[in-house]
Amino acid sequence: MKEKLGLVHIYTGRGKGKTSASLGLSLRAAGYNLKVYIIQFLKGGDTGELFAIEKYIPNITIAQFGKDALSEKQTNIHEFGKPTEKKGNNGRFRFRPDNEEQEPSRRALEHAFNIVHHNQYDVLVLDEVNYALSKGLISVQDVLRLVEKKGENLELIFTGRNAPIELINVADYVTDMHEVKHPFQQNISAREGIDY
Repeated sequence: MKEKLGLVHIYTGRGKGKTSASLGLSLRAAGYNLKVYIIQFLKGGDTGELFAIEKYIPNITIAQFGKDALSEKQTNIHEFGKPTEKKGNNGRFRFRPDNEEQEPSRRALEHAFNIVHHNQYDVLVLDEVNYALSKGLISVQDVLRLVEKKGENLELIFTGRNAPIELINVADYVTDMHEVKHPFQQNISAREGIDY
């Protein structure tokens, strides 16, 4: 089965479901005993996926690289990201100024290169990398270099709004999530267990 891996996926667009789609793919891969690594750019809050993976899915590892995650959770850049207790901070983005998120985003991409180099995983998800690219926190050229270095048997998934055309051009799957209707339009805020 592993010899059939190696494609590049993009989940982008303004609609909800990009991270959720990548988590669904990750769950499916884990069900077939594939090892999955998820790197979350710009995120640092506790989310349902962190708790579910910690309790039930040993084949998936999540590492958060938002500014808050770097200051609150991470002490070692190689293996981390599984919380030991719920801290009550919600999993929503905390939209920090770009200058505060540039170093965490650079470290997240560096960590992705490390994962690729060590060749121990079958699926690598870079959650919200497209958004980090659109904000200029990391370069498209560096992400394209990651695609080139990924090897033949690593499935690579990119999520986030505003995927750059250069990345779309090298992808095998591209899904553009379109928002038709959203609870925010009715002043319903993000809900625990549903939206994060």
